[in-house]
Amino acid sequence: MTAAETPPEEDPVPAELRRAPSLVLVNTGDGKGKSTAAFGVVMRAVARDWPVSVVQFLKSGNWNVGEEKICVELGVDWQAIGEGFTWESDDLTEDEAVAAEAWRIASQAIAAGERRLVVLDEISYPINWGWIGLPDVVAAIADRPPTTNVVLTGRDMPAPLIDLADTVTEMRPVKHAFDSGIRAMKGIDY
Repeated sequence: MTAAETPPEEDPVPAELRRAPSLVLVNTGDGKGKSTAAFGVVMRAVARDWPVSVVQFLKSGNWNVGEEKICVELGVDWQAIGEGFTWESDDLTEDEAVAAEAWRIASQAIAAGERRLVVLDEISYPINWGWIGLPDVVAAIADRPPTTNVVLTGRDMPAPLIDLADTVTEMRPVKHAFDSGIRAMKGIDY
């Protein structure tokens, strides 16, 4: 038998575990599923009666995504503030202003400490484009109230946020229907 075929015989859990009052999670990488994974955390938090906020930095309120529909019904404070795809924009300065407003709302949600979970969906993009100050985001998360958990999503997450995070998951593309010409499907992709 090879190592892959042998079931573990020892408990892989470290002997010394501690509880943390809150965590910072980052979902990054070129693969699909970053936001989807974050919304799974939202479902867990809602099931535990946690107050939750989601701030989307690129998707606008016109997108009619399934996650937003059900989360709003479950009492999640959902802010789809983005302007959409930048390549469809008529005025990137407007997109930048909207991203700054989204960050203002998100940073207030973090600082207030009223939400046990705050999701910053697709925040890496406006940070990497210089629309939101990376030092401001790092400081807001580092100085958050003790029981405020934060999930950040987006490709190319800046290193200071990866360093700050407790858990970082990199989504890696292996195969995707889009690559063979199949459009995004309601109920699967959004």
